[in-house]
Amino acid sequence: MSGFVEKPEPLQVPGLVHLHTGKVRDLYRNEAGDLVMVASDRISAYDWVLPTEIPDKGRVLTQLSLWWFDQFADLAPNHVLSTELPAGAPADWAGRTLVCKALRMVPVECVARGYLTGSGLVEYGRTRTVCEVPLPEGLVDGSELPEPIFTPATKAEVGEHDENVSFEEVVRRVGADTAEALRDTTLAVYGRARDIARERGIVLADTKFEFGFDGDVLTLADEVLTPDSSRFWPVESWQPGRAQPSFDKQFVRDWLTSPASGWERAAELPPPPMPEDVVTATRAKYLEAYERLTGAAWE
Repeated sequence: MSGFVEKPEPLQVPGLVHLHTGKVRDLYRNEAGDLVMVASDRISAYDWVLPTEIPDKGRVLTQLSLWWFDQFADLAPNHVLSTELPAGAPADWAGRTLVCKALRMVPVECVARGYLTGSGLVEYGRTRTVCEVPLPEGLVDGSELPEPIFTPATKAEVGEHDENVSFEEVVRRVGADTAEALRDTTLAVYGRARDIARERGIVLADTKFEFGFDGDVLTLADEVLTPDSSRFWPVESWQPGRAQPSFDKQFVRDWLTSPASGWERAAELPPPPMPEDVVTATRAKYLEAYERLTGAAWE
């Protein structure tokens, strides 16, 4: 069992039709047929959307995505049409709302990995591959790979795991030309982002992108290179051979799996509300990631 501990009721906004409530984002359609994407302060861990929110998280994700879109506008167009608040929308949507093109989405999570960890580490331990990409012997948790690799996954519903698949499976699902474009664009964007992040004291271990087609143009969608969609590690503490400190949900995961939470994951019961100190520490990590990367103070 997993999913929302308490699924929120969508807001009714004149001129907007609610389409979907995701783990973090609420999706609407406006009268022009564009998508209105609203990032909430919700946070998920271990396939649960938790009952406690992280203040400012939705704005951090939105503003950081916009900053990144600008960094590789020459590599891939993106779906953003406007950051203006739709007429009639609540004032607290400001800073976390994007009006976007309605794309024909590709049903593939495009993951780039430059370092070995997570599900990739588990597969490597069994087969010395990740998504059937062969890797050399001797790698450990946190090792930098000889070169970045494209390790796609199928997108899961809320409460379910994404499933890693091979490049050949992507070809089967979307065709060779689209599969090659997804791989090449994913690796190009990751490569530039990795270099930018490294200059700012952050190791970009891996990240995932979503793409859609605007006509016949492959276009970046959703969020990009945020602590929710990426593993960011501080350069100064990166040390292969152990789990790395990170700029994301580390405090949430650590608390949930500690005796302090009283939660037993195996019991399949909803997680409890988070204490204020965990909320505060998690918010600080999101803000630090934003400030390190953009060089701007959070306002």
